[in-house]
Amino acid sequence: MSKLFSPLIIKDIAFKNRIVISPMCQYSAVDGFANNWHLVHLGSRAVGGAALIIQEATAVSAEGRITPSDLGIFKDEHVEKLQNITQFIHQQGAVAGIQLAHAGRKASCAIPWNGSKQLNEKEGGWKTVAPSAIAFNPEDNAPQALDGDGIRKVISDFKMAAIRSLQAGYKVVELHAAHGYLMHQFLSPLSNHRTDNYGGSFENRIRLLLEIVKEVQSVWPQKLPLFVRISATDWVEGGWNIDESVKLSSILKTDGVDLIDCSSGGLVPHAKIPLGPGYQVPFAERIKKETGILTSAVGLITEVEQAEHILKKGAADLILLARQSLREPYFALKAATQLGEDITWPVQYVRAKM
Repeated sequence: MSKLFSPLIIKDIAFKNRIVISPMCQYSAVDGFANNWHLVHLGSRAVGGAALIIQEATAVSAEGRITPSDLGIFKDEHVEKLQNITQFIHQQGAVAGIQLAHAGRKASCAIPWNGSKQLNEKEGGWKTVAPSAIAFNPEDNAPQALDGDGIRKVISDFKMAAIRSLQAGYKVVELHAAHGYLMHQFLSPLSNHRTDNYGGSFENRIRLLLEIVKEVQSVWPQKLPLFVRISATDWVEGGWNIDESVKLSSILKTDGVDLIDCSSGGLVPHAKIPLGPGYQVPFAERIKKETGILTSAVGLITEVEQAEHILKKGAADLILLARQSLREPYFALKAATQLGEDITWPVQYVRAKM
């Protein structure tokens, strides 16, 4: 059997293969509510054979949205439509996951096809928050530095979001501590200039993430997987780096996190990232080998044999597809044929099986 189609069990959840749909923002919600676009977008990739479908960055608070059109899980009323989505995903033999997120200083922006500019309150935006009053772009409004009450609210928001995620039927929760969003902002000394217990030393900068993990674990069943996505490096001198990522991953493993989703960048707009096929795979490989925790690889993984090679050499345990899954929603069905694997297709599509 190929590695790509070998099963993986994490806690009580069995993944039928190693192909995962990476969370990708759709910017198609109103007031945080999911709709039929999200059902079809996520559901089609479950039909397409992936083992795990991770829903886009879903805001734990209204002020934590990247744009006014982000999905949210900060109201009990959000749960009903999300239940429809998770039920459909599970009916296809896939696992439904959700990425819980807070954008911090990168919040309150226009949707990408409207320019991504940060919005002011007259334009439908809001005051953003961050570890320190340092804007992401020079033209952005400076965020408000979180005080103790603000930090406690963020932690509580993640906890409540995890409760609603369980109610909605998700079987995997991923905490988004990457791509320059709030938890990553606390991790990096480039965006965290605090002098209290949440800034300065490595131990202080990781404190918020560890406290969120603990609070989420207090309500998230131990039998269900908990992932954390990190940016393994800021790609900038003096920023968060791979050595710190290895150290953090070891701590998260000890604290009960099951998998590190290894991405990179996003903290500052001027970072020079050396893009290329599989350019982030070495981060997943090093973290996996030095800490023993499960890892996932993401980033310009576009070919079936490329994904198979990553797994065969032990560089990661799961393969996350983002843009490639937008181009090929049924990538897993194609991959099975290419690797000579006889997998179950949806009965409605069997007549097309070669």
